[in-house]
Amino acid sequence: MKFDAVLIAGPTASGKSAAALALAEEIGGVVINADSMQVYREAPILTAQPSGEEQARAPHLLYGHVSAREVYSVGRWREDAAKALAEVREMSRIPIFTGGTGLYFTALTDGLADIPATPAEVRENARALLDDIGVEALHARLAERDPLTANRLRPSDPQRVLRAYEVFEATGRPLAEWQERPAAPLLDKNRIAAFVLDMPRETLRARIATRFETMLDQGGLEEARMLEGLDPALPAAKLLGLRPLQALAAGRLAKAEALDAAITATRQFAKRQMTWFRHRMPHYIWFDPLSRNLITEYEKIPA
Repeated sequence: MKFDAVLIAGPTASGKSAAALALAEEIGGVVINADSMQVYREAPILTAQPSGEEQARAPHLLYGHVSAREVYSVGRWREDAAKALAEVREMSRIPIFTGGTGLYFTALTDGLADIPATPAEVRENARALLDDIGVEALHARLAERDPLTANRLRPSDPQRVLRAYEVFEATGRPLAEWQERPAAPLLDKNRIAAFVLDMPRETLRARIATRFETMLDQGGLEEARMLEGLDPALPAAKLLGLRPLQALAAGRLAKAEALDAAITATRQFAKRQMTWFRHRMPHYIWFDPLSRNLITEYEKIPA
């Protein structure tokens, strides 16, 4: 085995899934999802999960295995990824992790804070408080107890504010303090081949627009309608394009307006992804997948 694992990161719509599949077929690999939205079973189209036909060409793991109505965190993904990694190694095949969630890759190679599980009673009380006073007021309360973490969070982000509040209530220690004590990584950095797909900005912008138009044709609007009423504090509520497409389904937006809003939000998200990758993954092999082939790049790395 040339490497213990292959990592393929990149912004949304950059062709990660196709590149991972081609490499898996070439080297006998198994594709493992490393994208925080592609875990949800109710939105395979809106999250651009590999199709059934694509998944039949090579084994795929951790796609669509979680309900959008569950609280799914990077900690849970790390547990699932560890099990998937063991399964792939049992098969004597090469794991190929691919996705756009930078924190998932960090969990693989640098470890993740070993935060104790939050008791159900604490979660329920924190959620009730959020519903009662709103996210900005909850952020203010968090700042009184845990100013270190509160200063790192946007007061308008219900998911992260709620998580930080729960952790402090459950442990009496700031979330930021827990995060400074990571558990052991799942992969040895010296035994991986790691890539970032980096195509020209205008090309990526065009691909994002085309993707949303295709999603509508394939049933994305129906998926958005099925997720109506999703708790805004749940991670799945951040699914790209969900709100404007729900507004389209409800008749609150015209098709052109909904598409424009969804495409704009996705382009902004892709920009944030690239900022993360540049700051956290400068040591990965960066290349434009339209001008250079991933299989060739992989084969060029000395064993």
